Amino acid sequence: MPKEVFGHSYRFMDRKELLDFDEITRVARAAVSLGVEKIRLTGGEPLLRRELEHLIAMLAPLDAELTLTTNASLLPRKAQALADAGLDRITVSLDALDDATFRSMNDVEFPVDRVLEGIEAAREAGLPVKVNCVVKRGVNETEIVPMAAYFRGTGDTLRFIEYMDVGATNGWRMDDVVPAAEIAATVNTAFPVEPAEARYRGEVAKRYRYLDGKGELGLISSVTQPFCGDCTRSRISAEGKLYTCLFAVRGHDLRALIRGGATDEELAERLAAIWRVRRDRYSELRSEATLIDEAPRVEMSYIGG
Repeated sequence: MPKEVFGHSYRFMDRKELLDFDEITRVARAAVSLGVEKIRLTGGEPLLRRELEHLIAMLAPLDAELTLTTNASLLPRKAQALADAGLDRITVSLDALDDATFRSMNDVEFPVDRVLEGIEAAREAGLPVKVNCVVKRGVNETEIVPMAAYFRGTGDTLRFIEYMDVGATNGWRMDDVVPAAEIAATVNTAFPVEPAEARYRGEVAKRYRYLDGKGELGLISSVTQPFCGDCTRSRISAEGKLYTCLFAVRGHDLRALIRGGATDEELAERLAAIWRVRRDRYSELRSEATLIDEAPRVEMSYIGG
């Protein structure tokens, strides 16, 4: 969240505007009843939400894999509580091992070592770890091989992500994108890899395994090789709007439905009705150079990745 936009004077939402833990759990339960198999807590930074481990304990009994995406800065003191509450897995955002590069991309006031300490804390708590690295031309493509070298053989899964045009504050240009094919070739020159089978339809990362057996990595190519047709993800913002695409312009208000007295069945019916008519294919349209609605899109920090 850029400091020039979200500085000390920025007025954030009043707490009553946010879904509380009971309301979030109701939405999650309705989604699982419709076949959703994975629930991910994102942000912004989700560990800033007070008593998040209580929400995890409420969601854990649902029949779905429960994961969390974090910058890892708070994991050294929270990882064990998250695991004890029932979290299944952690995804950590880390765009560089070089401190200056990392700070320039993430606009944070802590060093890379703090992220690495958080990853180690997650491991010690028994949480499997995935690491997401967004690659931006001219900024951190020199970090591709060092990142691969660092995480090879650790048991963690490293995933490189093409720089995407989410929202309006990141100043995205196509020239800034390092294609996934180029990233794979860069890794392959240092550590030979081969493609691996997808685990399930709709898996966003193309999997590669190291030929020497030291694990695998993933490549997410939503810019150069969009996968809209197999997308199985929706996103719910903190105040209860359902977005059917990462690049959506507007969301569907679930908070009003919940606070208006809707039953669990009515909530599930509304979720199903929204999904049935979903026709989002922004990445395909962008790749085809087709004119796209230029209305401001929702920010990544608002609905997570």
